[in-house]
Amino acid sequence: MTIKLTPRTLWTFVITSIALFMVSLDNLVVITALPVIRQDLHATLANLEWTVNAYTLTFAVLLLTGAALGDRFGRRRLFAGGMVVFALGSMGAALAPSVEALIAFRAVQGVGGAIVVPLTLTMLSAAVPAERRGLALGAWGAVGGLAIALGPLVGGAIVEGISWQWIFWPNVPIGLIVAPLAWSRLAESHGPSDKLDLTGLGLASVGLFGVVWGLVRADQVGWGSAEIVGALSAGAAVVALFVLWELRAPYPMLPLRFFRSRTFALTNVASLLMYFGMFGSVFLLAQFLQTVQGYSPLAAGLRILPWTVMPMFVSPLAGALSDRIGGRPIMAFGLAIQALGLAWIALLTTPSVPYASLVAPFIVSGTGMALFFAPVANVVLSAVQAEEEGQASGANNAIRELGGVFGVAVLATVFSSYGGYGSGQRFVDGLTPAVWIGAAVVLAGALAAFAIPRALRPRERLVAVSEDAGA
Repeated sequence: MTIKLTPRTLWTFVITSIALFMVSLDNLVVITALPVIRQDLHATLANLEWTVNAYTLTFAVLLLTGAALGDRFGRRRLFAGGMVVFALGSMGAALAPSVEALIAFRAVQGVGGAIVVPLTLTMLSAAVPAERRGLALGAWGAVGGLAIALGPLVGGAIVEGISWQWIFWPNVPIGLIVAPLAWSRLAESHGPSDKLDLTGLGLASVGLFGVVWGLVRADQVGWGSAEIVGALSAGAAVVALFVLWELRAPYPMLPLRFFRSRTFALTNVASLLMYFGMFGSVFLLAQFLQTVQGYSPLAAGLRILPWTVMPMFVSPLAGALSDRIGGRPIMAFGLAIQALGLAWIALLTTPSVPYASLVAPFIVSGTGMALFFAPVANVVLSAVQAEEEGQASGANNAIRELGGVFGVAVLATVFSSYGGYGSGQRFVDGLTPAVWIGAAVVLAGALAAFAIPRALRPRERLVAVSEDAGA
């Protein structure tokens, strides 16, 4: 049976894909520019971590609030507003006179991204017929994969050809064009609840900030210092209060009943662990190619391409295949080979390792990443009712971004504990154990994905979701 795609569906796919591309591109563009930013703004390793984590932490904490705001005030309206906020944050980052200002505007970008990303998934899912959802979300994942593929290359080309500030400027016209286009072409929709969980937002923000602050600062002031023990303890205590509050809140930011579904819970565990290992490793590997091996930003971006380009080719095929066999085996296999690729990199890396030796493990890692990306959104949304998709997608995006935050913080701490920037050998001394840990964490994610229940047939899925909702 042929399913005709309406103009509204096509416009929704185009607009949400452009937004996803812009936000996704930003992370790896910045990672490629870190060595130049370190020299130009005299940044420390902790400053570089916060340049990445100010965005990802703000993004992760506010994702669920972005979805809730869309449910209350209108998804189209909030999407357009989020694009404007992201564009203004990008302008501020481009004009930042110091690393502290750069970190602050990266947080503003995170606010805009947190509004935009969960709404792209919710609006696209609502606009596509159920029979084609896996294919559409696979293509959506491929757009994100394309951004990941081009991120290091675009970042390297801009940094080398112009300056690092210009990695942010393209977001400004794109955001200011897409916002009115979304307003005129997308249909407005609302969610089932118009309530905001401000208490939950406050507890999550304070608790996660405390934990990440402790992880980032630990190597500078010592794990046993009062500052670090206090930050980690207080952060963990506030996160525990957040969980207790969400269990009792009348309109929770993160409905913990979602986690009664093994599919939802295990998919999110796998997402967190995959982003932990992947982002933490890429944070260091992008610097290795420039700092140790002496490649220019553009040359380094080209050399990362065999890894990052794979989602562009693999994600659409994996998304279509997930409609037939389910996402579980694809995700589990993808994480397993991504772990293999990271372990291979850790085993091979020396200050003088030939680049040709790294190509095969880069391809393996990228293929595994792509196999995970493609079906994960469809698997998460299949575990909840249609009206809860905004919260579910927000939860999944938040959890995986938190994985990236913790991955960068923890693996950077491992790196600085065993090595540093003093020489090529010192850098590799820190890089190797960090990437080994990244590989082990991703392998744990593969085990979590393997434990996801088998894909249900459509009628079985409807019964299961109804039972979960009534539990």
